[in-house]
Amino acid sequence: MRNRSREREVDFDVVDGVLERTVTFPDGRFYVHRCTRKVYEEVAYSIEERATDGVTLDPLARELDLPHSQVNVALEYLKERGCVVTRYRRNYPASVALFEDAMIEFLALAEAPR
Repeated sequence: MRNRSREREVDFDVVDGVLERTVTFPDGRFYVHRCTRKVYEEVAYSIEERATDGVTLDPLARELDLPHSQVNVALEYLKERGCVVTRYRRNYPASVALFEDAMIEFLALAEAPR
């Protein structure tokens, strides 16, 4: 059996100040989920504050009372950019300055030529 989740392309972009995650499948189907900058910042702060214990997606979204899909977009982008590392299914900051690293990545993507 093939693992369909690996047969896709994932791209991130910042459009009008909003982080977008576009997933495209080989057959051309796609979906887009978005994360506002405010939510992105809250997620980054929260992960930094919980550096010792790490975080997982569902409890993080519940504790912050934020939309699950937006928290997921932020977390996936932070993982892709190396700001967050995953160990034993928990996510931890990759440095002591996670929030700053997260904002550098967000702003670099926002200013990147398209």
